[in-house]
Amino acid sequence: MRIIAGKYRGTKLSPPKSTNIRPTGDKVKQAIFTKLQFFVNDKVVLDLFSGSGALGIEALSRGAKFVYFVDKSRESIALTRKNLEKINGGYKVIFSDYQSALKSFLEPFDLIILDPPYASGVYENCLQIIYEKNLLAKDGIIVCERDQTKPINSTLFDLIDSKNYGTVSVDYFVNRG
Repeated sequence: MRIIAGKYRGTKLSPPKSTNIRPTGDKVKQAIFTKLQFFVNDKVVLDLFSGSGALGIEALSRGAKFVYFVDKSRESIALTRKNLEKINGGYKVIFSDYQSALKSFLEPFDLIILDPPYASGVYENCLQIIYEKNLLAKDGIIVCERDQTKPINSTLFDLIDSKNYGTVSVDYFVNRG
């Protein structure tokens, strides 16, 4: 695991010690941030279900203004904190379940990254809370990494793109309108 591009390009990140944390592969991470390359700079990002923190750290490396890392796993939070020791930047690590965390935020995010355990079935509920709490900025983007065989059913946001990478799909949502 490494940072693909930006200020901290090539920095190695500590991998998870257990199979409970599934980090995003470099190929998928590179594809996501290539698509978002001109969007991330100076944005406020939410890395929900942060796992190792790799996606949020990639955003910081590419110029994000601030990143919130949220996970309910103590192991994930510890790993995220360990990986954040290798970089500088504005961030906050939050030990919380996704529902409590989403309900606690008061300001919208420019970029929200959703990468929960694939079998959790929480995508639609996350999108519902984000919509109800108005947590996506007017020109914001939600990136959802998921199992390719399990599409997300949501009419709350517009799906603007979906790409497959083997067994993984990445969906990009924006506000309607």
